[in-house]
Amino acid sequence: MRFDPFEVSVPHISYALLGGFVVIFGMFSLWLKARLYISEAVWATLFGIIVGPYCAGIFNPREWAGDVDTEEGVEGSNAVTLEVMRVILAIGVFAIGVELPKAYLWRHVRSVLLILFPVMAWGWIVCAGLIYGLVPGLDFLSSLIIAACLTPTDPILASAVVGGKWADKHVPAHLRHLLAAESGVNDGLAFPFLYLALYLFLENGDAKTAVGEWIYWTILYEVTLGCVLGTVLGVGFRHLMQFCERKDLIDRTSYLAQYVSLALLAIGVTTLLGSDDLLCAFFAGTGFGWNGFFQKQTEDSMFSNAMDLLFNVAAFIYIGAWLPFSSYADIRLTLSVWRLVVLGILVLLVRRIPVCLAVYTWIPDIKTFREALFTGHFGPMGVGAIFISTLAAMQLPSKGALGEAPYSQEQLLSGSLQPIVSFIVLCSVLSHGLSVPAFSLSKRVHSLSIVVHTRSWSRQASRETHPEPEWATQARRVHRPEDIVINRDAVDLEKGVPPGPERHDARDGGEELGPMDRAEKPGPDGGVHVETGELYGR
Repeated sequence: MRFDPFEVSVPHISYALLGGFVVIFGMFSLWLKARLYISEAVWATLFGIIVGPYCAGIFNPREWAGDVDTEEGVEGSNAVTLEVMRVILAIGVFAIGVELPKAYLWRHVRSVLLILFPVMAWGWIVCAGLIYGLVPGLDFLSSLIIAACLTPTDPILASAVVGGKWADKHVPAHLRHLLAAESGVNDGLAFPFLYLALYLFLENGDAKTAVGEWIYWTILYEVTLGCVLGTVLGVGFRHLMQFCERKDLIDRTSYLAQYVSLALLAIGVTTLLGSDDLLCAFFAGTGFGWNGFFQKQTEDSMFSNAMDLLFNVAAFIYIGAWLPFSSYADIRLTLSVWRLVVLGILVLLVRRIPVCLAVYTWIPDIKTFREALFTGHFGPMGVGAIFISTLAAMQLPSKGALGEAPYSQEQLLSGSLQPIVSFIVLCSVLSHGLSVPAFSLSKRVHSLSIVVHTRSWSRQASRETHPEPEWATQARRVHRPEDIVINRDAVDLEKGVPPGPERHDARDGGEELGPMDRAEKPGPDGGVHVETGELYGR
């Protein structure tokens, strides 16, 4: 037997890429996340694009299930993508449910409901109108199916806003909790929007039959059963864990294992029953952490953060390599890059912001116009949109590959569904992932401009109230005899105070002043001195 030590396979490449990225990202994570405020989702997506089939060609998840040029290969690829996204989302929404404050949904039910249904319904209709207007090949019903995939807010991208150093410093706690709860719930609530459009599409416009099937299958069975089953699982296992804790039957390691195992149990049971697995996972997490018992037992552990990092990175590397760039300019689907760019910009601008500004006065947890604008902007689309679009693609009737024109509406919808959704997800990852560093930079620039304008205004005011030559504006003003000091640096040296801009001024009570402090140092008499920061004038 010939010795061949090199065994290259798809799983081994995946292990190496994922492990290598997490190691390198972890080495610089403090600088990347706490200084640049760019989350792992952006870096992982870019890394996935680089190693994907359109750049380096190392990692191509679309080929995991066979040849993508065949119908069987496409179906297998969709099945793999669906399950990868399902597990990532289930763990993410379960974590959000667990980490919400005690009984949050009960105490803030009005805010959560108002931020969910009006915002999701508005986004669904508006996005459908934009798709219908910019993609000539699709009718409005097909556009509604695609727009339903854009209704969920991604919990993984949202964690970059509601968590971390920047959010703790700049985003109020009530707003962080509201955005987290919304991102946890609306991934599962995208099912009703999708299936209403799908039933209308599959029933060929028979609205009575479609709405009837939607009510008793989607609303009464999938959504309601998912919520009830998740609540029962969460509350039941919380009481079981508290009982085991009182009887000393559970160890520390098993506490941490519940974090992932209960989320997997929830989606496993509900998928077997054909119910809404994401809603089940979220309500399981909410019921499990309802009274804060689990959070208290695991508050010193960083296990959830480590799991979030690993799964988030894996999801967005997969998405980056999965993006179908070749379909973005497919003229057979009436798609072009400029149409998708315009569509992506308009979706980001009108999908949430107008409706959030319109209804925020009725939402108790959104207190100001700026908070409403912030809430409207931060509705990122990511893993949830990919999951729902893949689910929709698998529900559509199989029509085979595009051949000679003319094409049926089923073929156009099947071919353009994932390209449109994936392009908007890419726009959302970049825009929302880079919004925090942009806000941080603009805040710094704004602070600097305030200082510059203050100095300019002070200089102009001094010229108007005290006409004098231009060179005299740089001189230090003296209004009292005791302000006159001969050879100040020599006097400071005699007192043991070093000269220069960082010296201790006796008139400032010995407080050390930096350059910014000296520019804004208050004083007793009225105007701000331009160079020294001392006040002058009567």
